[in-house]
Amino acid sequence: MLEQKLRPRRMRLNERIRSMVRETSVSVKDFVYPIFVVPGVNVKEGIASMPGCYHLSVDKAVEQAKEIFELGIPAVEVFGLPEYKDEIGSSAWDMKSPVQQAIMAIKKAVPELVVVGDVCLCQYTTHGHCGQLCDHYVDNDATLKLLQKVAVSQAQAGADIIAPSDMMDGRVAAIRQALDDNAFINVSIMSYAVKYASGYYGPFRDAADSAPQFGDRRAYQMDPANSREAMKEVELDLAEGADIIMVKPALAYLDIVRQVRDRINHPVAVYNVSGEYAMVKAAAANGWIDEQRIVLETLTSMKRAGADIIITYHALDAAKWLQG
Repeated sequence: MLEQKLRPRRMRLNERIRSMVRETSVSVKDFVYPIFVVPGVNVKEGIASMPGCYHLSVDKAVEQAKEIFELGIPAVEVFGLPEYKDEIGSSAWDMKSPVQQAIMAIKKAVPELVVVGDVCLCQYTTHGHCGQLCDHYVDNDATLKLLQKVAVSQAQAGADIIAPSDMMDGRVAAIRQALDDNAFINVSIMSYAVKYASGYYGPFRDAADSAPQFGDRRAYQMDPANSREAMKEVELDLAEGADIIMVKPALAYLDIVRQVRDRINHPVAVYNVSGEYAMVKAAAANGWIDEQRIVLETLTSMKRAGADIIITYHALDAAKWLQG
């Protein structure tokens, strides 16, 4: 009798075989593409630290929304720079602000595109923190009332999903109550349940003009060293009514994504954040990496870890690559 030889390489022999036994696949339907809207008309200005991303006026955001939909990407997340800032971020719930105007315009032009509204105050406040201040401390409960206003205004504009990213305790319950009280029972909540105080956010803070004017956000965003605390945040947000749970950032926290996926039966989202994107773009620009290969490998790792939804600035390019 011949000695049995175990040869896993047989299943790697060529692409036809590899594709037949492939365990994880990335689809354009997994993506949410973030956009940054600004005041004005006919504005399309490149963001220096995020090559390929732009500040867009509402009219240009609508044009990009049409492109996004034509590529098969199902959703867009809208961030914005307001015309004015104040201590409490009141422009965040102003129906004339770029975010609300963009949501309305996109839903009118491309009604089948899912629109996600980011709920936070950092880019709307003069101090750059994510809530109302009491001295130099973010007042959690006072902030909840402001977040309710933001969420309702975005729902009124037509947002399908509300995504609170502020990391205040109890904000999911507060937003759910405000949405329900205003007859938006079918608007979903995608909670930034596990949002770490990360160094990977740098380019976004340039893009959204949201850097804090003093201190940092470690008093409300999570310590990168903690994983058990992440599970606590997930449990709390689900109990408060979250429909989708997000982990942010994605790449350095794939272990957390896997723990969340193994623990819950709700959809899991990840945010492939600006710093992760910018590093790939910089290396590719210098000819050090194969951008397409690296991006698709990275996105596959997020799916493999357990993500159902990937919010990524690579979405436009990845959609084109995946469709050949």
